[in-house]
Amino acid sequence: MKIILTVTGLDHVGIIAAVATRLAELEVNILNVSQTLMGDYFTMIMQGSFDETTRTIEEIQEGVRPVAESAQVEIRIQSEAIFQAMHTL
Repeated sequence: MKIILTVTGLDHVGIIAAVATRLAELEVNILNVSQTLMGDYFTMIMQGSFDETTRTIEEIQEGVRPVAESAQVEIRIQSEAIFQAMHTL
């Protein structure tokens, strides 16, 4: 299954490293990443994939929660199918 992750919060050292490390631990493959700074605000969008026979999107969301809390960022995960459906209407 392909997913889209968005990460937002105040910029500081280690956000990308913390998120990428946790995703690797959860066996999520990062396919694409885009990040930018808007003033002091960090934004990142990642496309990832994982084997949905071994875990659910909800388990991945719960798995990244400790990173979001410790890094003081918001991490949202959605199925890429939602984005594809929005663009085919």
